[in-house]
Formats: sequence, C-alpha cells, structure tokens
Amino acid sequence: YQRRVHGEDPSDMLSRPHLLPRGFSRLLSTVPEKIKLNWILKDGSKKVTEGAIGASVLEVAHEHNIDLEGACESSLACSTCHVILSPEFYAKLPPACEEEEDMLDLAFQLTDTSRLGCQIILTKELDGIVLQQPKATRNMQKETEKKS
Repeated sequence: YQRRVHGEDPSDMLSRPHLLPRGFSRLLSTVPEKIKLNWILKDGSKKVTEGAIGASVLEVAHEHNIDLEGACESSLACSTCHVILSPEFYAKLPPACEEEEDMLDLAFQLTDTSRLGCQIILTKELDGIVLQQPKATRNMQKETEKKS
C-alpha cells in the first residue's frame, strides 16, 4: 500500500489519526500492545522476541519456537517451563504462589531468581525482560512413566 495522502508518507499516517480511514483507529486499538523479551537459550545463544501484554512467557516461547516445554499445559504440575530471570525483572514480579514454589523445588538448576514461565504474565513493566533457560529440565511425569 504505497498510496500518498495529501503528499504524506503512508507510514506517517499512524501518528496523524485524522488521515486514517474512518474506523481504522478503532481497529488499531484492538491490537494488543507488545513488549520485548530477551532470551538466553540453553546453548548460550541469544534471541529477541515480542510478546503481547497479558500473555504468559510460556505462550510467547511457543509462539516463537523456543524450546520451553510446558508439559503440564500451565496447570502447575511440572517445572519444565522453568526460566531464570535477571534480578532486576524478578523484583518486578508478584511473589510466586505456594504451588509454583513446590514445582520450582523440583526444577533443575534452580536459582534465587527462578520462576515458571507459565506463571509470568507480561506487563508493560516487563518490557526488555531477560530470560535464561536452564541447561536442562526435569519432567517428573516422564521419569515416573519410565519406572513403571
């Protein structure tokens, strides 16, 4: 769409709502606001993604093909979505509930700033969050199935 309106560049139209077609600004207001997430993957490589405010870290990981398992589908029955946060962002989160604390006790490479990705809901305050994946995860359900 390379149309010029009143000699203006179309990319400039969003900052000038009076140039937008009728109803377009209302449509734009329904698009979820996004924040930036900085990942340190298991192999040490880095990846930057965006996630919608209100989504969980686990949902964003799956959206962007990041290997964060989430075996229990966010039901607080495993620790496979364990992530390690930078202290700066860990302090911005509400405290973990008792169920999350219990699952974190089972997590591999647990740290003082560990949380479950399924329990971190994105807010504007978390823009630029740094999330490190542990080198491995422990899926207790699979371990139990192997013993049977």
